[in-house]
Amino acid sequence: MNLLELSEQEIIRRNSLNELRAMGIEPYPAAEYVTNAFSTDIKNEFVDDENAEPRKVSVAGRIMSRRVMGKASFIELQDSKGRIQVYITRDDICPGENKDLYTTVFKRLLDLGDFIGIEGFVFRTQMGEISIHAQKLTVLSKSIKPLPIVKYKDGVAYDSFEDPELRYRQRYVDLVVNEGVKDIFIKRNKVYSSMRDYFNAQGYMEVETPILQSIPGGASARPFITHHNALDIPLYLRIADELYLKRLIVGGFEGVYEFSKNFRNEGMDRTHNPEFTCMEIYVSYKDYNWMMDFTEKMLEKICMDVNGTHEVKMGDNIISFKAPFKRITMIDSIKEFTGIDITGMNEEQLREVCAKLDVEADETMGKGKLIDEIFGEKCEGNYIQPTFITDYPIEMSPLCKRHRENPELTERFELMVNGKELCNAYSELNDPIDQLGRFQDQLKLSEKGDDEAMFIDMDFVRSLEYGMPPTSGMGIGMDRLVMLMTGQTTIQEVLFFPQMRPEKTIKKDSADKYMELGVPEEWVPLIQKAGYNLVEDMKSVNAQKLHQEICGVNKKYKLELTNPSVDAVSGWINKLS
Repeated sequence: MNLLELSEQEIIRRNSLNELRAMGIEPYPAAEYVTNAFSTDIKNEFVDDENAEPRKVSVAGRIMSRRVMGKASFIELQDSKGRIQVYITRDDICPGENKDLYTTVFKRLLDLGDFIGIEGFVFRTQMGEISIHAQKLTVLSKSIKPLPIVKYKDGVAYDSFEDPELRYRQRYVDLVVNEGVKDIFIKRNKVYSSMRDYFNAQGYMEVETPILQSIPGGASARPFITHHNALDIPLYLRIADELYLKRLIVGGFEGVYEFSKNFRNEGMDRTHNPEFTCMEIYVSYKDYNWMMDFTEKMLEKICMDVNGTHEVKMGDNIISFKAPFKRITMIDSIKEFTGIDITGMNEEQLREVCAKLDVEADETMGKGKLIDEIFGEKCEGNYIQPTFITDYPIEMSPLCKRHRENPELTERFELMVNGKELCNAYSELNDPIDQLGRFQDQLKLSEKGDDEAMFIDMDFVRSLEYGMPPTSGMGIGMDRLVMLMTGQTTIQEVLFFPQMRPEKTIKKDSADKYMELGVPEEWVPLIQKAGYNLVEDMKSVNAQKLHQEICGVNKKYKLELTNPSVDAVSGWINKLS
């Protein structure tokens, strides 16, 4: 890396790195460092007993703060579970005549963010803080880029690392310096574990299905497209795993589920990421009424396992996952919030309703899309507490069984929580003739210009022709569920690495453009370090000012180049006129 691209702190740390090596200390040792305790466990298990032998521990972590007081110092060490204070004295870690490990390595060459190992014993300080008295210190990894250390005083954070753009792009820094971020992802893991436990206890099996698919089926969404070179065919990143899981039900499995990475080439906002995690489960001989009971009990269990309560706080709202949940049909919901009964309406009538309600609609939308738009605009956001919206119009649900009492509707529900869809479930369509007809209806929508309409998957239709038992399936957005269980309002907060725009880079002219003005090649980086990244940037600058700036860079970075004269700098600028 060019020296001029480094900050002063980075240069100092790299010099310390070289000095450690010169002392015979490898800053990145290869050997295993054996630990036997974590910070939180040490504190929780500490017992005040003057007669007991102090507990011997070996810990490792980052230096997050330190107070050097001559021959004795305190540091705060952060491991994977938390932080603990360490007391370090010169003579304890340097029992012989050579005191370099303390006076040179610890006091001067180690920095905040460095990883070290500490062996010692646990004690309580005079101030009452449980700490480790160090007897041995080992350098484990040198940090050559300074962390944005957050300081706390009276509960107030200073020097916070809080810019979302930086936090999401540099999640590794966010996890180190911001309290509570790691806890979100620990809870995410608990959500998955709780759900798996619930399914496994019922005897259902976790499976894996293809991510690269020749037909993107199972949902209405715009797919990502790629190309398989060996087969010379287009492939799609999966938008859902539904059709493959149903094939396994055809094959004789009682119940199957999958946590799948899905990909939809659509918009990004506070609740959508183009790559997201979905869980889908399919159980033989069940219907959507059974699945509603199953789902609410599952969510009640997860909330208790993760938070120790049935309630979560989302902004100003307290949401209760205590079963049972409210249930209402989609048509009744639209009637409740708009005063309009859309029962039996055709496409033209629904367009008139959209116009009356100021709901945006275009010519590519069929009945299903129009109804979905009305519900999304006028109803969905009103459901804060968990509510099952049931019995969707048939045009909205090409994979769902017709309602047993009304063939215009389907046996489908969506669970709304905090104004957003969380779950989607059906009594699954297992009539192959009806399924083919529904796919063909979707094809017509595609021909009208609906780029989210479903593809026809003839192999899936063929699987149904061999017979699929009555089945109920449910899909749940895991990222949104984690948002609810952790009280987060944006999906980016619950994804380790959310999708980001490419990092902005500063546009710079090539060295050749500067050299055409007479600038020596070795001085180009100094001019750009001074802020003149394009030759045009030098056009209106005073020659004396530019001379002072670039000579200052030469001095600061100890580059020992021969400074140009002011007249030479003036000549460069004049050639731009």
